Amino acid sequence: MNPKYKRMIDCLRKKEKSSRKKSSKSRKSKGKAISSERWFVYILRCSDGSLYTGITNNLERRLKMHNAGTASRYTRMHRPVALVYREPQPSRSHALIRECDIKLLPKDKKEKLAIGAK
Repeated sequence: MNPKYKRMIDCLRKKEKSSRKKSSKSRKSKGKAISSERWFVYILRCSDGSLYTGITNNLERRLKMHNAGTASRYTRMHRPVALVYREPQPSRSHALIRECDIKLLPKDKKEKLAIGAK
């Protein structure tokens, strides 16, 4: 994993740990209300059998973008794609952390995730 991303994920993990310690009362962050928007980590199976992992807050729209070739460079070259796994997350930072955890897994463990989800 790129060291820059590793530092970013480590920072997100620290923030998540500290936020869990705070009370669960309604909070504000820098004057903005914390979003209750639901995020998803997802895995796509590409036409060549490879797996692609990503996050989104709108699965249907993102899947259409992947199949249209407008979502990511990787899936643009490996279309069509099919959704094989999704996992809801409470926030974007949780989704990013989980995405990185999944990306570090070997392909056989990702396959087991996808099979277990059905």
